[in-house]
Amino acid sequence: MSTPVLYGPIGRAVRKITPFLETDPLGVYVAALSMWSAAIGGTVKVSSRGSSRPVLVWSALCAGTGRGKGTALRAAIQVMDGSLGRFLATHTTSGITSGASLVNHLWEQQEATAETEHGRDVRALVVEEEWTEVLKRVKRDPSFTTKLRAAWDGATVRNTTKDEAQEVRDPAMVLHSHITPSDWAKYVGESEAAGGSYNRILPFLLGSVPMLDDDRISLPKVDGSELSDAYGWATARPRVITLSEDSRPLWRIVRRYARILGETLPEAQSVFIERTAEQTLRVAACLAASECSETITEEMLSAAFTLVRRSVQDAVRITRGASTPKMKRQPLSLTEKVRARIELHGGRATSSQVLPYVGATAEEVKALPGIVVTVERSGKTGRPATVFTLPGDSSSDAVPQPASAEREANRATVVRLDTYRPAPKQSKEPVPVKRPAVPVLDSNPFRALL
Repeated sequence: MSTPVLYGPIGRAVRKITPFLETDPLGVYVAALSMWSAAIGGTVKVSSRGSSRPVLVWSALCAGTGRGKGTALRAAIQVMDGSLGRFLATHTTSGITSGASLVNHLWEQQEATAETEHGRDVRALVVEEEWTEVLKRVKRDPSFTTKLRAAWDGATVRNTTKDEAQEVRDPAMVLHSHITPSDWAKYVGESEAAGGSYNRILPFLLGSVPMLDDDRISLPKVDGSELSDAYGWATARPRVITLSEDSRPLWRIVRRYARILGETLPEAQSVFIERTAEQTLRVAACLAASECSETITEEMLSAAFTLVRRSVQDAVRITRGASTPKMKRQPLSLTEKVRARIELHGGRATSSQVLPYVGATAEEVKALPGIVVTVERSGKTGRPATVFTLPGDSSSDAVPQPASAEREANRATVVRLDTYRPAPKQSKEPVPVKRPAVPVLDSNPFRALL
């Protein structure tokens, strides 16, 4: 379970754009998960042992300058923005440098939405790309960490220093931040963590930034219909997500893991991981909501545990003074490069759209398993064109399916980071399928992931 699992529709969307990113895909997944938790945090809660709590997931991407933190954030926005309506545009803020400003922002959001059709809205996504500057300022305000703890817990926060007292009940604020490992060790103090302020944040060390062969390619569009359906489901009314019976044995293991680890690590490190079980439950509830489920299955809980366990390992590394790990990105095989180019062009690409970007000849591409090659001629005298497609892709003739049917087909699918490792060669060559010389506009971008 040492490899984090990219689960559900968010994981599949991240996997879709991974070949075109110069950053660790884990950073994209973590940022997208925090955005998702903020979007559904106003109506979705998770219950364990009869106590309900928020599903808010706070995260920090830890890496050196130029190591892909900003790239991961922008890619996550592209993955999530189309599915969350105007949430990211209207609920994202930054520069929260005091307890008073935190409460004031939530209170103004509450007052501005009190008379709207859907009622008061106290959701907020705080994105601090320069979190070090914020940490330098908040050391002068002792109330900041107190308000921070209350916001993560979903408890009432108040300002009494204003002329008019400000009170916000059930806040749904999520913090996503960027910081270098050295600044984390310097400014995230052990005493604040011992008080519970910063062990509510899941830190992740990003791997080394890969270098792509071609940096002129823009990110492909991601079909967000599945997540859009889930967002509508999650925000339609209050929902409480609970553990299923089959997940309870694993849940007991998670709780024991957190307790034993906390007792064996030095106090300077254990204070950062005291909420491992709680964080796992929150992440699992977010994954369940992304599939319109009010129960957490064993598979969802397992996927959540792999992510939180990775954060625990990274927290220990940071407190030991470790820097960004030197991780090599698994290089894409020629087959994967060709498939990515075909998918980029809607499932059908000519030789001029493929060969210059994969560093191979036409004969080498034609010999690849899983690639269908056809020759098309425009008119009687036109020059023949070599066209590459994927086997079994009949999206041009397919009848569109409702999002609910697609969600059911994709339910509980787990996507791992090592998915892009070269697959074993197929024993049989695929049967070529004749395709019209018209770009496919309605192809399902998730089809290649199934």
